Amino acid sequence: MFNFLLKRTLQAILVMFIISIFCFSIQDSLGDPTRELAAMSMSVAERENLRDSLGLNDPLFVQYGRFVGRAIQGDLGTSYFFKEPTMTVILKKLPATLELAFAASIIIIVLSIPLGVFTAIRPRHWFSRLTMAISVIGISIPVFLTALAMIFIFSVTLGWMPSFGRGEIVPIWGYWSSNFFSLDGLAHLVMPAIALSSIMLPLFIRLVRAEMLEVLSSEYVKFARAKGLGSISVYFKHALKNTMLPVITVGGVQIGIMVAYTILTESVFQWPGMGFMFLEAVNRSDIPLITAYIMFVGLVFVVVNTLVDLLYGMINPMVDLIGREK
Repeated sequence: MFNFLLKRTLQAILVMFIISIFCFSIQDSLGDPTRELAAMSMSVAERENLRDSLGLNDPLFVQYGRFVGRAIQGDLGTSYFFKEPTMTVILKKLPATLELAFAASIIIIVLSIPLGVFTAIRPRHWFSRLTMAISVIGISIPVFLTALAMIFIFSVTLGWMPSFGRGEIVPIWGYWSSNFFSLDGLAHLVMPAIALSSIMLPLFIRLVRAEMLEVLSSEYVKFARAKGLGSISVYFKHALKNTMLPVITVGGVQIGIMVAYTILTESVFQWPGMGFMFLEAVNRSDIPLITAYIMFVGLVFVVVNTLVDLLYGMINPMVDLIGREK
């Protein structure tokens, strides 16, 4: 375990180092910070003095060292628009994105596992064929198109669901406010969560089905059946457990990617999370907020992948966390 944690820590440092180089290198291409900070009437000499005071005329390696030093301390700059530290802005928007991703994950888990198992056990059943046909269509439809269709049907035409915003939220602690503790908040959460899950759900159904079919054809499952074990024991005690190993591996990565997919979902539903914040930052050329978002999402990917590997080793003790078969 110690060797694994040490290895993953070194990998995480390397990944974050590469991300930091990328974020630092794109700052100049995103625009001149003095243009956002300086007044329109500021002279060229005054603008140049401002660049000196900000350290923008220093050598690149000096600027990068200063950038990394501040990032290690949690200082990723100040947002031009919000006039607050970028991490404060992100932490204020983070609960909305995490709750949206969590709700979408619940939908994916609750539906994909039973549907995937059923389509593997009963592949010729009419419901299995319908499920697989719908999954193909679901993979092909972009998430923003699903979101727009849901708004048109359930909000504009039928008037059943709210079409934008978070609705009534309940303060929990600090910056955290939740949709889960009010009916209006839940009503606002339903359509964005379904839209966000629509891009991942078909993938997980097909993944569970494929892995389940492979496990059911393995020798140890045939041996379990030969011993006279019941179908429920074979399917859910022996087969499903081993089916979930690759699903967890892929699922962990996909949940990290889901944070990026929230950009489209949040923009359509005007959901005040990190994705919507990032689009606004791009439109406003809020360079510190853009780079802070990229750094933060990169850190989320690193943490999620490490947790997935730990969970994989806990579920299957036969797999060594450092990559050797026991």
